[in-house]
Amino acid sequence: MLQVPFIRENKDLVITRLAKRNIDATQMINDVISFDEERRRIQTELDNTLAESNALSKEIGNLYKSGEAQKANILKEKTSQLKETSKELNDALNTKSDELNQLLYKIPNVPNEMVPNGTADTDNLEVFKEGAIPVLHEGALPHWELAKKYDIIDFELGNKIAGAGFPVYKGKGARLQRALIAYFLDKNTAAGYTEYQLPHLVNEASGFGTGQLPDKEGQMYHVTEDNLYLIPTAEVPGTNIFRDVVLNESELPVSITGYTPCFRREAGSYGAHVRGLNRLHQFDKVEILRVEHPTKSYEALDGMVAHVKTILQELKLPYRILRLCGGDLGFTSALTYDFEVFSTAQDRWLEISSVSNFETFQANRLKLRFKNSDGKNELAHTLNGSSLALPRVLAGILENYQTEAGIVIPEVLQAYTGFKIID
Repeated sequence: MLQVPFIRENKDLVITRLAKRNIDATQMINDVISFDEERRRIQTELDNTLAESNALSKEIGNLYKSGEAQKANILKEKTSQLKETSKELNDALNTKSDELNQLLYKIPNVPNEMVPNGTADTDNLEVFKEGAIPVLHEGALPHWELAKKYDIIDFELGNKIAGAGFPVYKGKGARLQRALIAYFLDKNTAAGYTEYQLPHLVNEASGFGTGQLPDKEGQMYHVTEDNLYLIPTAEVPGTNIFRDVVLNESELPVSITGYTPCFRREAGSYGAHVRGLNRLHQFDKVEILRVEHPTKSYEALDGMVAHVKTILQELKLPYRILRLCGGDLGFTSALTYDFEVFSTAQDRWLEISSVSNFETFQANRLKLRFKNSDGKNELAHTLNGSSLALPRVLAGILENYQTEAGIVIPEVLQAYTGFKIID
């Protein structure tokens, strides 16, 4: 959530930057400033009324002590009126504050100046590409056909048990899945991230804290009886560890990693492009999260991008990095880099990771602060990235490593799988 003082002091900048998202935020920003002015006016009037009431209460006490009860009783009537006025002002203040917050919840984060202009994913800027695209043998198959051929992923069985988008991993497919999770976690902890095991459901406050609510409410599975949400990513429980927390500056940065299953309704996702592992309702992902000093968060973002690159280099998968344009940028992000792996059998790029800097947007919702060198509380910056999302990594491995003899396991994973080929 954007800070009101920042909006007031940088009105034109906020409107100009939000235009990168292809939205005209002029009216919303003007409304924020207007609502805040009215809120502050009511607050001032309330403070003055309470101060007057307190002063009269002291005067009444002195009058009673000096035996001037008649004068005191006259003033008591006035204090009763002031108390009624205070109650009305307090109600009005709460209403106006709620209206202001509801408006702020609708305003996305301000894009960083490096975010390119654009309206859709076709306008994203490719900033890096690495890895040779393999030449496959004649008759090479997409991963959903390979899964069936080698009996390692059963999409029909998952459909029977739960529905489309809930695959069942079997045999070497399950072991490869587990190997990837262990490998990703080992890479992350070796890079200084502390491993956490996190809840798979979160409460409403956690959803609001990281910006999934109210923006992505329709994409989350909601357990209505308990008012809990199945997590769409480990970002949500991981970042909410720090909700209502004040860190010492010396504790920064905080770096954590965790594996969780992720649950997404993916409403409206149909067609050939979502076949197999390309788009799921339940999938596994290893996440990295950072809480950073504001002056160091973009250096940290570059470090996270470099870290994900090393994983893909070790897996020897062809990949590219995109800087997302304003029209494709997530609601809470100030700057996002997407990683895509090339699927040779499908002849297209598949997104496997997003690495983002949210600046103070999440921290403001979370009330995540640190005590700076002046002893004042200051909002931290939050960052997160997939390291990595498993379905499309697995799809890339199955398709790019397939041979006529079987699917070769990347060398870096063989110590984790205990086998070198799926045949």
